[in-house]
Amino acid sequence: MSDLVIRPLVAGEAHLFTSLADPGLVGRAILGDPYRMVADGGDYRPEWTWVALRDGVVVARAAWWAGADDEQPKALDWFDFADGEADAGVRLLKAAPLYGEYDLLLPPGWRERPEVLAAARSRIDAVTEAGLKQLVERYRYTWTAGDPLPARTGRLEYRPEPDDAVILDVVRRIQQGTLDAHDREEIDKAGGEAAATAFLDWLHWLPSPRDWWRLAHTPEGELAGLHIPAHNPSGPTIGFIGVVPEQRGHGYAYDLLVECTQDLVERGADRIAAATDQGNFPMAANFAKAGYPISQERINFV
Repeated sequence: MSDLVIRPLVAGEAHLFTSLADPGLVGRAILGDPYRMVADGGDYRPEWTWVALRDGVVVARAAWWAGADDEQPKALDWFDFADGEADAGVRLLKAAPLYGEYDLLLPPGWRERPEVLAAARSRIDAVTEAGLKQLVERYRYTWTAGDPLPARTGRLEYRPEPDDAVILDVVRRIQQGTLDAHDREEIDKAGGEAAATAFLDWLHWLPSPRDWWRLAHTPEGELAGLHIPAHNPSGPTIGFIGVVPEQRGHGYAYDLLVECTQDLVERGADRIAAATDQGNFPMAANFAKAGYPISQERINFV
């Protein structure tokens, strides 16, 4: 077998990336969004798009993504390889001097479809061999205007809070005993203060207005939690929902989800994305109760 050439693309070489056939069973292809470079109105930079070529033919590819103002990649969006070329994919990931969390996108119920399961397993094995670690499996939800709009419960009162120091303290409290795998990973790695600060930085990174953020209080004035209706670069999203430890057990996460949904709809959203860990059974139940259908499953690798 001939030697591999592994390199980033340059401007005008998008055709190389798209030359690799993809059956669309798993990965970015299931979204139906084509790969496009920034110069062509897309999201991907040529220097963050890498290919492995054998005899001039692309046999593996990867593309990292970030926001327009970011200096480092945020995520590994695309990663796949031709049949029999898993090793080329592994070598590509090891050779590229880039890092970003990898979300393997999967259709709901993917384990029940043998061809999808095989496609997923091949990528799981490749990214694991390349040095990534599976962190968590998640559900992604997409509410649309054709779905029932959950009614507000009226149990909590919502107030803006302009002071980031107050928000940071609330986030820190919410992260105590969290079921979220990303939060637990960050807390284990950097400690509670750094994890809360990193999360607040991410909230500020979102392009939606800061003044959408709301603290939730009981009628007696006690803090119950925080909800953040937001936009990510793709559109409206449930940015964050969290209940402080002393208020857990009252079902307030559902109230926050409904309020967040209503806020986004009132601001014109007819499509809302959301996600939660599959192991976060209470939150998954809240999304089901609120009428959010599962649109994808995802496996996160770090």
